[in-house]
Amino acid sequence: STDLTSTVGYDSIVQHLNDGRKNCKEFEDILKERAIIEEKYGKELINLSKKKPCGQTELNTLKRSLDVFKQQIDNVGQGHIQLAQTLREEAKKMEDFREKQKLHRKKIELIMEAIHKNRNLQYKKTMEVKQTGFCFLPYGALLYLFSLSHFWQLFLKLAQTKSALEDSDRSYQQSVITLEKIREEWQKEHIKACEFFETQECERINYFRNALWLHVNQLSQDCVQNDEKYEEIRKSLEMCSIEKDIDFFVNLRKTGSLAPAPVVYENYYNTERNATPVRSSVPVPISRRGPLPTPTSAPGEPDYATVDGYSLI
Repeated sequence: STDLTSTVGYDSIVQHLNDGRKNCKEFEDILKERAIIEEKYGKELINLSKKKPCGQTELNTLKRSLDVFKQQIDNVGQGHIQLAQTLREEAKKMEDFREKQKLHRKKIELIMEAIHKNRNLQYKKTMEVKQTGFCFLPYGALLYLFSLSHFWQLFLKLAQTKSALEDSDRSYQQSVITLEKIREEWQKEHIKACEFFETQECERINYFRNALWLHVNQLSQDCVQNDEKYEEIRKSLEMCSIEKDIDFFVNLRKTGSLAPAPVVYENYYNTERNATPVRSSVPVPISRRGPLPTPTSAPGEPDYATVDGYSLI
């Protein structure tokens, strides 16, 4: 500003830096809130995997798949809890960065506050001395209004006034010189402060940008890790064999391989008609069904994933 005592430009810079600090605080709060949500979600998933039964009576390969399913739900929950901790650490880093900038900027602001005060006081003092010098000027014009009888008194007073005027002028000149030195010092400090503030603002924008980039990468990494856990479930399901599970159940619960013998009629009323049929010595085996059909999907239902031709459900 052309006004030597104005701080409008400096105040605008300080306000912008305070706004930047506020924006960092808002992002920091988002990280903290997201951490709370992730931790709560992770704990809910872990409770779900531990407390809710899922296929407790299943056998063999499908049971293993369901065990993997529950374990991976637990792992996903642990991953969200770990992500919550990571977000809290990032929020703490943002807070430390913000407070560090505030501390460094406070030192510069105190220097600028002192030099502004000194500059304004010297300017005010210079203007007062300048006005004091001007007040002595009318005395020279008043000499013509006095009588000659008072000449020597007036001459003495004029000499004193002239001496005082010269002293005031010298004081005024010295004040102007002092003010100029203070103005030059203030201008140098102002430029240094602006350069420091600009450096801080560049650091803040760069740090803020990198923090946001890192946060998005952390969320993406969490999605990738979750997909890896879900892939374990898909792999386990691909190893699930319907034929093996049926055979496993049969072998586990089988009671024999012979069917019950036919019930024979015995005539206790007429012994002549009591013809006892001869049993066959060859046991009648239990017939088994043919090979089980391969599971297929109805129209509109998701396809099963296979090892070679992997596809998402």
